[in-house]
Amino acid sequence: MRILPLCLALLAFPAPAEIYSHVDEQGNRVFTDQPQGDAPAIRLSPTNSMSAPTPAQPTRENPAPRTKKPGYRWLRIVDPEPDATLRDASVLTVTAASEPALHPGHRYRLRLDGTPAGPGGPEPVFSLDNVERGTHLLVVEILDAEGRPLESSPEQAVHVKRPSLIQKRLARPCQFADYGVRPECPLKDKPAQKRDIPYVPFL
Repeated sequence: MRILPLCLALLAFPAPAEIYSHVDEQGNRVFTDQPQGDAPAIRLSPTNSMSAPTPAQPTRENPAPRTKKPGYRWLRIVDPEPDATLRDASVLTVTAASEPALHPGHRYRLRLDGTPAGPGGPEPVFSLDNVERGTHLLVVEILDAEGRPLESSPEQAVHVKRPSLIQKRLARPCQFADYGVRPECPLKDKPAQKRDIPYVPFL
């Protein structure tokens, strides 16, 4: 029979359509979209309609990305070189570098043997006076506006070698005017100045 396939086809129409029904010469009920004489029209509603999907609402599982705080790719000491030996240096100068450069509000600070050598500042250059003889460990760090460490350079050793006062005195003997001026020529070691005794002839 042609009725069932035609009904299935009609149900698949996406929009309302005019359907006509009549009985043919063999007594079969026929459905068609073409009017046949005075056959009445049958209106069918669409069967394949569906509502649009509702957009997904944001959930706590996917929070908004947080703003990343400014950071540094690297920080290191460029002078002196690792394991450098400094001989008779009255001033130890330490220079560091970072990538990127210092962010606003941050500062560099030097640590000598684990102890901060001052509050630090915006320049990565530090000068230390009268550093004792021996091996010292240097670290440069970057602090934020609250003084919290953000980045630290690798720990670096430096060796300070100075001749002793006795060695300096042997290499350069003290002159009378050097006492109280040169550290190796203290005033307590200053010899008494010889006075010229006038010659008095015996009568």
